[in-house]
Amino acid sequence: MAAADGWFTALAVGVSLLKCLFINAYRSTDFEVHRNWLAITHSLPVSRWYYENTSEWTLDYPPLFAWFEFGLSHVGRHFDKNMLQIQKAPYESDATLLFQRLSVICTDLVYILATRECCRCVSEQKSSRDILNRPSFVLAVLLLFNFGLLIVDHIHFQYNGFLMGFLLLSVAKHLQSKHLQGALLFSILLNLKHIYLYVAPAYGVFLLRSYCFTKDHSDGRLNWRSFSLLRFSALGLIVLLVTAVSFGPFIAMGQMPQVLSRLFPFKRGLCHAYWAPNAWALYNAADKALTVLGLRLGLVGSGPQASMTGGLVQEFHHTALPSISPTVTLLCTALAILPAVLFLMWRPRCSASFLRALVLCALGSFLFGWHVHEKAVLLAILPLSVLAVQSREDAGIFLVLASTGHYSLFPLIFTAAELPLKFLLMLLFSVFSFSSLHRLHGSSLLCALERWYLCGLGLVCVTSELLLPLSTVSARLPFLPLLLTSVYCAVGVAYCFIRVYGSLLRTNYKIKAS
Repeated sequence: MAAADGWFTALAVGVSLLKCLFINAYRSTDFEVHRNWLAITHSLPVSRWYYENTSEWTLDYPPLFAWFEFGLSHVGRHFDKNMLQIQKAPYESDATLLFQRLSVICTDLVYILATRECCRCVSEQKSSRDILNRPSFVLAVLLLFNFGLLIVDHIHFQYNGFLMGFLLLSVAKHLQSKHLQGALLFSILLNLKHIYLYVAPAYGVFLLRSYCFTKDHSDGRLNWRSFSLLRFSALGLIVLLVTAVSFGPFIAMGQMPQVLSRLFPFKRGLCHAYWAPNAWALYNAADKALTVLGLRLGLVGSGPQASMTGGLVQEFHHTALPSISPTVTLLCTALAILPAVLFLMWRPRCSASFLRALVLCALGSFLFGWHVHEKAVLLAILPLSVLAVQSREDAGIFLVLASTGHYSLFPLIFTAAELPLKFLLMLLFSVFSFSSLHRLHGSSLLCALERWYLCGLGLVCVTSELLLPLSTVSARLPFLPLLLTSVYCAVGVAYCFIRVYGSLLRTNYKIKAS
């Protein structure tokens, strides 16, 4: 098996060593967030975990992740006991920095294992002896050296690789027809971080269609009589058991309302501090433009509120356009993903359809969800990598989405020292992506419109990262570079969403099941 060859081990070791080079790089407030969670879970009884608010960085992940932090804290105490003290002010030391950075690198072993399993699920070209032309090798590099994960986890600081590992491992198990294992892994993932509810509809419908219904008619239509109550019960039992282990203690203590208020803080507002490149970024920009126009025409009595573009996490109200409520975002998200899940249910079973529906659920939730983080675009980019090495059409979509989504993460790393680093990492990943996928699929993967869009993305990058920060405009309009980045990237993400829908409707192959 290709994934078991020596080159995979070399890639895994190489990317781990690369991550070690970022230990002393810039780190965001998420570093202190996770240190505080270590302190909370280590120092307090379980009954106080979701009530503790000494620091503003309160625990707002599901209980299984809290237990993960609890386990890490018992290793961390051997590095620096002081980091496990609850305090309002941020705490930092060399030992704390080393431990937290290494904890991300070590837990990425889950992601490495998941990459290995995904490589087992792609078909190899029989005549290919050149390792660079092997889909499994290309996929391994695309996943292991993913630009977004490198900067978000190992510079900005988070545990997305660990979590994405569970997602990709679950996907691989489903592609290998090991559905109960896949369901168990995804249930664990949902109880580690609830953002993965974005793709739960695709999982639920796929399992119902491909596991609970055991047979199709000869023309591929669903055979209703083949429904297996035993299989359905097995899936339900897995979900219930994992959820009971995670939430059971808090249900027993009557704390579920408090836990849920932490997991779903709707008062944080429609958009994150840095606008994710989605439909609401376009909506906010339109509101700004209409407000400015209204002021000049005397149709609006006061200027737009700065809170919407001040980089703060809070509620705000639109000025010219109707304000958006959580209910509206939920409805828009449901309408965006509904055709994909219906297609998955009614068409013949196909692993490629499952992956495309998963990507569509991720993109639909990203485009229309409430308080979406810009990092959530990785939830679509990584599964799309699996399709990109198998399908020419999906490869083209991947190149546009990866370029757009990865660039939209640039504002997370805003320090001057890391500016050359993020440019270099993005450049290297992009060069490999374009060249390797071109070798796999032959002819040009992008149409003229897509090439022009990516050229424009380069101009936006130079303008936002270099020209505007050096100009006097940045002092008067500090949010302008981010506004430009979010709006331009939002157009690209929306375009890819439409393209993936087209790809889903034309699905005509099946990824190999091991």
